[in-house]
Amino acid sequence: MAKTLRKVLRACLVTVVFITAGSAVHAAEASDGYREETVVREKGTLEQLIAKTPVGSGEGEIDPEAPRGFAAIPGAPDINYAVAFLWAVWIGWIFSTVGAFGGIMAGVGHLTIFGLGDYADSFRVTNPELNALLTDTIRASNQYLVGLAALISTISFYRMKRLVVPLGIILGAGSVTAGLLVPVLTAGKLQSAAYIGYFGLTVLLIGAFIFYSTTGKGQAERKHARERAASFRQKLHRTDDASKGVRVLTAGVSEVSFSFYGERYRFNPLLTFTGGFLIAALSSFIGVGGGFLYVPFLMVFFRMPMFLVAGTSALVVMVSMLTSIFSYVVIKHTFISWELVGVEMIGVLAGAAIGPVTQKYIPELWLKRIFVALALYVGIRYFSTGFFGQSWLPPF
Repeated sequence: MAKTLRKVLRACLVTVVFITAGSAVHAAEASDGYREETVVREKGTLEQLIAKTPVGSGEGEIDPEAPRGFAAIPGAPDINYAVAFLWAVWIGWIFSTVGAFGGIMAGVGHLTIFGLGDYADSFRVTNPELNALLTDTIRASNQYLVGLAALISTISFYRMKRLVVPLGIILGAGSVTAGLLVPVLTAGKLQSAAYIGYFGLTVLLIGAFIFYSTTGKGQAERKHARERAASFRQKLHRTDDASKGVRVLTAGVSEVSFSFYGERYRFNPLLTFTGGFLIAALSSFIGVGGGFLYVPFLMVFFRMPMFLVAGTSALVVMVSMLTSIFSYVVIKHTFISWELVGVEMIGVLAGAAIGPVTQKYIPELWLKRIFVALALYVGIRYFSTGFFGQSWLPPF
């Protein structure tokens, strides 16, 4: 099992590196003429929808004489790749320090910073199909960044021998099912306004989880978790053979049990599969990783220490994102701007490397409070804009 998992992780890493390098070269070579050729060669569905859009300079129209922007579409937002890289560094840094906000910041970048949310919404009347395609592009692009960050974390925790492989496989099986099903059912059908509203609702949910961890009760639970972690560290230092960290004891239809340095844990495979399915369904629909739900799910239902939760959660997020990306891009032919995603993935790599270095200098409690305030602002603004057509917070 360990050798198989090692081969899978290496294959995923090679694939991500190949895509990232190729995308970066593609972005560096891009010119108006080259990008126009790319549209014809690679973006048949996008080109067809552009051709169906009314010609003109008004809202929801495409002016062929306008400067080409995102995806070489005339008049589309012109994305600054330097800004995209820096924003992706921010995404990678957040994921490596908090572990639950990277996907949200990826969505904020694509929707607001780069202006793709408003641009997609401009076609809600003139070309709803183009609106839906651009919305799917945002969802899938978010998942490339989250998937890469999760892959980096999974490799790190695997090297530390802190992955519960049977638990990850069963959770992953549920996430694969949802990751294949949700894009097939929703791709091409979700308009940008509804997506923005659901995105805001999800941000508020994440903010609530983070806020709870800053309360007295949440801090008390965190204190107990730190004490357990310290106990595990002592056991680890006293044990020469680190490979004995996680040991599977029993495996059955109704229960699987394993030990981690003397502590025994058990889980129900059916409950695990169901949890993986439901969490992955939400994360695939919104375009986020789902780590903010996997972590409490593992801690509450299985009472697992963070020593095991973080790595197992990262593994499942990676599987869920890879499956969802496959479903969006290969099955539903969702358009992906490789220039933008390639630059962003390089930024995520840089941010993920910086995060662990800077994390020790920032108090965790204050870092979480900052993100709660940010989640409250982003969540309310997106929720009101998407479902009510007007932001309740500035800018209105």
